[in-house]
Amino acid sequence: MKYILVTGGVISGVGKGVIASSFGTILKSCGIHVTSIKIDPYINIDAGTFSPYEHGEVYVLDDGGEVDLDLGNYERFLDVVLHKDNNITTGKIYEHVIKKERKGDYLGKTVQVVPHITDAIQEWVERVAKQPVTTDGKVPEVCIIELGGTIGDIEGMPFVEAFRQFQFRVKRENFCVAHVSLVPSPKATGEPKTKPTQSSVRELRGLGLSPDLIICRSEKPINDQIKDKISNFCHVGPEQVITIHDLSSIYRVPLLMESQGIIEFLDDRLKLNIILPLPVTYMNTWRNLAERVDQLYKVVTIGLVGKYTKLEDAYASVIKSLQHASIKASYKLDLKFIDAVNLEPETKNIDAVAYHEAWRELCSVDGIIVPGGFGQRGINGMIEACKWCREHNKPLLGICLGLQVAVIEYARNVLNLEDANSIEFDRDCKNPVVIDMPEHNQGHMGGTMRLGKRPTRFVSPNSILKQLYGNSSIIYERHRHRYEVNPKYITDLEASGLKFVGHDEENIRMEIIELENHNYYVGTQFHPEYLTRPMVPSPPFLGLILASVGKLKPYLEKGCNLSPSQLSDNDSDEGSTIEFVKQNPQLIVPTKTSIVVKK
Repeated sequence: MKYILVTGGVISGVGKGVIASSFGTILKSCGIHVTSIKIDPYINIDAGTFSPYEHGEVYVLDDGGEVDLDLGNYERFLDVVLHKDNNITTGKIYEHVIKKERKGDYLGKTVQVVPHITDAIQEWVERVAKQPVTTDGKVPEVCIIELGGTIGDIEGMPFVEAFRQFQFRVKRENFCVAHVSLVPSPKATGEPKTKPTQSSVRELRGLGLSPDLIICRSEKPINDQIKDKISNFCHVGPEQVITIHDLSSIYRVPLLMESQGIIEFLDDRLKLNIILPLPVTYMNTWRNLAERVDQLYKVVTIGLVGKYTKLEDAYASVIKSLQHASIKASYKLDLKFIDAVNLEPETKNIDAVAYHEAWRELCSVDGIIVPGGFGQRGINGMIEACKWCREHNKPLLGICLGLQVAVIEYARNVLNLEDANSIEFDRDCKNPVVIDMPEHNQGHMGGTMRLGKRPTRFVSPNSILKQLYGNSSIIYERHRHRYEVNPKYITDLEASGLKFVGHDEENIRMEIIELENHNYYVGTQFHPEYLTRPMVPSPPFLGLILASVGKLKPYLEKGCNLSPSQLSDNDSDEGSTIEFVKQNPQLIVPTKTSIVVKK
């Protein structure tokens, strides 16, 4: 087994996740089986109880593991299926060691950070690195390990010490360190500064790890003079300094790294036995994807009505899913973040400008997505957004909480159940159309939801989503929820036009809703964003994008066999925003600002 350790310096959020994923993409393109491990030094057992504002989205794996969002990057870039043990936290390691101590495994010994914690880390890495992550069941040949945070953080010290020992445990030819550092360019001088990188590398060396590669992140390209300076002061060869500036898309990062000789270096350093030179077709699929992204010119505008819109990472997988679907349909995504609170009538009296601006954006976008979340804040705004989409034939995709608020809105305004609500928000409501699942409400918050990959069975032959999923009778998607639609109201809701076209395997829980006689009004209890891939977008998201540009109907009529990009503008149906506005000049928007519609 070969190991590549990716560390970070100067600041967090420098791009270690994308760099680590790019290492994997490059090696996988060479025919090497790759796996990934993300280390988060926080004491939490997992990411399940994090606030999205604190740490971004919680990513869910097939086995129900609630993990760091970087594992989503790994799965999407490498097209692998990781396990919850691929995410290591300080909490997991200490829990593991304490359980062994309680059993008496360390009987007579004083349990210490060194050697017991550091040994546990090394053993965990060696065990997880051998777990297959691809459908062929082959054991990986290279394990890429990303150490979260920055070098020098007190929380990360046990992990740095563990890998200092680990490099001797697995031998030098099997272990490589890549240090990702920021090279800032202050506006006052306009010159890239290497001192932060020098300090970061010096600190890493002081802790016993010498970087084999230094990945320099910068806003603009770095010239050879700066590379030579970093090489000279950081004790590495010029070919060991890789520069990554801000690019047009993250899909260009592996290509830029490959162009700087990363394959030749890794082949020599880790003895990978890669047959060189590589064929002309090497990474062609990835290169074509990057080129296609840069050449998109038609724009589709999607409004994301959510609770955590101040931090984009809170919806990382949703954003990636929208991007993948847009690329597939040959459109450039213009994503508008709309704070659900600003859509609520109460906001008009508090901040009229925010209220009218939110409604102006909502009315001018081509489609709406209402993603998942927890808590009551912004719920009424989401309900208003669902109502507007339902009444004005605007494409809508509701995910998890989005499905639940769509059901609440329908119950209130179509079934006239004025107090219809979820017991998450009002336990005393007379019409609880959304209830909790007793078996998943055990008094503990962490790891007690309905989690992981589960089957959904289509019960309607005319379902839009069933067609988008290739007319499969059963699909498998990942879940993360504690509440569900109340079965007592299903009959009334369906009789009035809101169809529950997908059920769980036991035919108890409602998984998919579709509104009759609507362009695209869909909700899923599962989270389809977790299984999206750059080359294979998630079907519900592809449906939203196609409906938003008026191409869903012809796409379905052609059996979903024709690539969306092959549909011409002449194939557009009447579901697009511009056609809708033309046919509804009497449309009243709750703002005095006029709507500007771009096709």
